[in-house]
Amino acid sequence: MPKIRVERRLAAILAADIVAYSRLIEKDEARTLTAIRAIRSEVLNPLIGDHKGRVVKLMGDGAIVEFGSVVDAVTCAVAVQEAVATHQREVPTDGRILFRIGINVGDVVVDDSDLLGDGVNIASRLEALAEPGGICVSDAVHKQLAGKTDFAFEDTGERMLKNIAQPVRVWRWAGDQAPTTAAALLPLPGKPSIAVLPFDNLSSQPEKTYFSDGITEDIITGLARFRSLFVIARNSSFAFRGKPIDLAEIGRRLGVSYLLEGSVRRSGDRVRITAQLIEAATGAHLWAERYDRSLDDIFAVQEEVAQMIVAALFGRIQEADFERSSRMPTASLTAYDCLLRGLAHFRAYAEDANQRACELFEKAVALDPRYALAHSYLALVRITFHGWATAPTEILDTAFAEARRATELDPQESRCHRILSEICLLRREYDMAEEHACQAFDLNPNDADAMMEKGRVLALRGRPEEALNCLEAAVRLNPLHPPWYNSSFGIALYSLRRFGEAARALKRIPDPGTWSRARVAACYAQLGKSAEAQAVVAEVLRLQPDFSTAEYMRKSVLLERAEDRELLSEGLIKAGFPP
Repeated sequence: MPKIRVERRLAAILAADIVAYSRLIEKDEARTLTAIRAIRSEVLNPLIGDHKGRVVKLMGDGAIVEFGSVVDAVTCAVAVQEAVATHQREVPTDGRILFRIGINVGDVVVDDSDLLGDGVNIASRLEALAEPGGICVSDAVHKQLAGKTDFAFEDTGERMLKNIAQPVRVWRWAGDQAPTTAAALLPLPGKPSIAVLPFDNLSSQPEKTYFSDGITEDIITGLARFRSLFVIARNSSFAFRGKPIDLAEIGRRLGVSYLLEGSVRRSGDRVRITAQLIEAATGAHLWAERYDRSLDDIFAVQEEVAQMIVAALFGRIQEADFERSSRMPTASLTAYDCLLRGLAHFRAYAEDANQRACELFEKAVALDPRYALAHSYLALVRITFHGWATAPTEILDTAFAEARRATELDPQESRCHRILSEICLLRREYDMAEEHACQAFDLNPNDADAMMEKGRVLALRGRPEEALNCLEAAVRLNPLHPPWYNSSFGIALYSLRRFGEAARALKRIPDPGTWSRARVAACYAQLGKSAEAQAVVAEVLRLQPDFSTAEYMRKSVLLERAEDRELLSEGLIKAGFPP
């Protein structure tokens, strides 16, 4: 049989998407569609033509465009953002059309008039990272711009993109001070607020970054237990790794008064940790210290750093909170090292990441059978590995026993209660899920993921208004939150019949599977957008030909309240899914 030749070529790919498309359509469909048509004819089409671009794919809320030159692609993107901002200047803020744009250069597969492959996928992922009115480009694009344009870009560091094996360094257009940017600045909380930036790994082995990241995360956790502080979540503070952004700007973006930065140098059985507490607005150093210790003292150093920060901010230590925070999680440093390495894999997107994480968590438990957090993450990775809500009953039962054992070993560890809450949800044990979600929040009110879990439980239990309050509070603690937060927003908003907003939240999930696509289709159907709903249904059935509403509702939907289940089922049937 002759081998089929696949046609490939190198191309610069621009992916664009309209911000809040569903909300704009829901608010005023006629005006929005008229405005979009005007922008396409007056701005997009002329500029794409001027820069020798070819529209590969045109969707209702976005487009994929191919260019033969990186310079042409970026110049066109900047021109588009500036022209759209001018075009929409007189439109009220809540009705403006804004675009997010991502650009990548790479090898693409030619399929008739369409283009496929990672070259296109990465551009789409970059678009999702851009701010409204902004542009994000890959490192490959940025390197080709050197000396050829005057556009300024800020390095946002390496980012893991779902289903892309290697991290991608992302650059943000520095001229994207979009109309919404100023409004997005966060107000300072009513109590001292702090973000802990990722400590630099100064060890001779770059692969030991997981260890310095683990030290940073444990300091965040220690600080978060102090109720008198407002502590930004790890995901948001780590987003600034490697960025050439001054501390005052980081403080403004995260809405905090203080920043902690430092470094970790590990050599043999010794470790040196430096830390300095800085007032974000002025850059003034409030406290600094260096610790040269044996690795055996690592937990004591973490707690001492937390203690000294609180002392610097308040002039005293709140004994009750500090006593709660100063607990040794494990007597085995090797087990601690396994946990940190396991977490690094668990948060990655490599094909074998969950398997490797599972092996390391199992090793941590074997080294210290009383290591509560290792038991919890082992339970979590096992259900992730086996399909989450669709995991077999025996896997859920084993994970539940493991997670419950963790809360017995360390009842004061909020993360153990949070993980147990999620597993209880998957087992449809709603009362227990809510009990442990509330315990997780009570133990650590600064844990954004615990707040998100509480909101998720409330949304699934049929209390979406309460849920939204929790979800919004979680986002304030974690303003640069991971994409999975959007699923909980989608659940709550759909139950509130705010279908346009629900669709918008669900569409922010990168590389959506059938779970989120089906819900988006239901949103479109409830909005009366039959064509859009049918397009999503077709894609779901392509991915899963045996999809049925009944099986989806039985296996993948965790809604407890009958009316919420009926509303979702109604939307799925309206969209055109088989019953």
